[in-house]
Amino acid sequence: MNKSVPILFSFLMLASLNFGLSAQSNLRNLHWKSLVHNQPAEWYRTDEAKEVAENVLLYQRDIGGWPKNTEMHLELSPGQKEELKVLKSSSQDVTTDNGATTTEMNFLSKIYKETHDRAYKKAFLKGLDYLLEAQYENGGWPQFYPLREGYYSHITYNDNSMVNIMNVLKAVKEESEEISVRVKKKTRLKAGKAFDKGIEIILKTQYRQNGELTVWCAQHDEVTLEPAQARSYELPSLSGSESASIVLLLMEIDKPSPEIIYAIQSAVKWFDKTKILGMRIEDYTNEHGDRDRRSTRDEHASAIWARFYDLSDNRPFFSSRDGIKKYSLDEISYERRNGYGWYSDAPRDVFKKYKKWQPVWAPDNNVLTK
Repeated sequence: MNKSVPILFSFLMLASLNFGLSAQSNLRNLHWKSLVHNQPAEWYRTDEAKEVAENVLLYQRDIGGWPKNTEMHLELSPGQKEELKVLKSSSQDVTTDNGATTTEMNFLSKIYKETHDRAYKKAFLKGLDYLLEAQYENGGWPQFYPLREGYYSHITYNDNSMVNIMNVLKAVKEESEEISVRVKKKTRLKAGKAFDKGIEIILKTQYRQNGELTVWCAQHDEVTLEPAQARSYELPSLSGSESASIVLLLMEIDKPSPEIIYAIQSAVKWFDKTKILGMRIEDYTNEHGDRDRRSTRDEHASAIWARFYDLSDNRPFFSSRDGIKKYSLDEISYERRNGYGWYSDAPRDVFKKYKKWQPVWAPDNNVLTK
């Protein structure tokens, strides 16, 4: 017998083992949302993906949703699995904030497409029922459902919570390839109705400043529909970040109504009016030797937008946990200056999409050339 055969076999076994360990290590280095949105389709057919899916099923609560800020792909101990089984009946921390629930539903859709395991379809449909149940009669969604007292009950655009929900509903109602799970006609019609109600509340909450439509606040009062405060440093304002995803959603609607067209045109005009030129945000080492953040002049910098604009005059503002408005990043506390995203470049994607949308749906009215 050729002595090289067992040596080759051992080498292949070792290489296979190392590859498996490497794959597990790479998985641990990923964040949950990054994993869901970036893994290739073939990965969802692997045993590793199925192990992650079992975690996702365990984390899902009986009400249909999931908790937030959870790295669901990390290995669970037997004890942790038992704890999650006990928590199944709890709905205290179920939410759509920070991508929760919609991210898990997207994962289940992707793995169902590759495996056709009915357990994944069942869990997805349970999540869909949760989204439909959580919607307010006026069309908005709270940050947490069941409802919590405080700002959690506001209609929540913050961190794209409501837009994420509506993107799922849109894909379901249109039977888009983005969602592999096919639902009964009755459920599809319910998803479509919920989506349409969501559009209605988006149009109703678009803020009118001095008679002109602008954009949206990160959260709106669920009763009055007015811009509302969330955390102490998240004051009522016009959002230069969340508003971008709302406009992108509106531009996805085929055959938009005149009201939708007007909403988009108004928002694009506002983004153009409020863009910040000649400035960039940089990290640096301050006089105490600590990493810090500041704004600096740069004539070559691309346009950026503030997270918060004043409701009356579009002036960018900032705040520490004391809730006092400041008009310079340098004026707020070190902790808040470095612990929050005060600027965004998200509206750049709005302008890119507008170049294609405007000639089709508003051919005689390019608001960017006026």
